[in-house]
Amino acid sequence: MSAVYDRLVQLLVANFGFATDEVTPEDTFRGLELDSLALVELTLAVQQEFGVELTDDDLNADDTLEQAVKLIESKPAVA
Repeated sequence: MSAVYDRLVQLLVANFGFATDEVTPEDTFRGLELDSLALVELTLAVQQEFGVELTDDDLNADDTLEQAVKLIESKPAVA
């Protein structure tokens, strides 16, 4: 898909124990059984990995990985 998608999948693998072939761009965070605490942890990991600033509301349980990638790509890098 894209380098951002690949890096997001690697965050899910490293932090939540998924295998790379267990996730697809169409999967939602809810479908992956990530609860609200896991989404906060993922938000923090995304901020660190991509150097962007996200609010607690940016990643939602019903967002797909593809939507999350588009969101990350739309955020400016924090200096």
